[in-house]
Amino acid sequence: MKAFLRQIGCFIAVGCTAAATHWATAVGGIAVFALPPALANLIGWSIALLVSFCGHFFLTFRYQTKSLWPALRRFLLISGGGFALNEFAFVFLLKTTDIPYYWLLAIILVAVAGLTFVLSRYWAFRHKA
Repeated sequence: MKAFLRQIGCFIAVGCTAAATHWATAVGGIAVFALPPALANLIGWSIALLVSFCGHFFLTFRYQTKSLWPALRRFLLISGGGFALNEFAFVFLLKTTDIPYYWLLAIILVAVAGLTFVLSRYWAFRHKA
């Protein structure tokens, strides 16, 4: 149980760091460079992907993973699927609500995090015993 709680703590710390990277990059791209929100979101996700994978591979799931490449391939699938869900929800909600883009993105990033943990723990970083 102690190891699982440590893993949850690491996941939250890495996830918050990656989410903050994603959010700050996307919001900065919109505010500073006048990028379209969907493009800024893609750039933010791309940078946060590196932060997230490295943090999870070397910290969160370090005792579960035997090899870098299978974990990277699986994590890319999970992250890409999460980003597709993120981008669809972000663009859809930008067009259908009056919620500011920075709040929408923050809410969506938190919503996708739980699914990412489950898939990462039980598939991406799992190795055969």
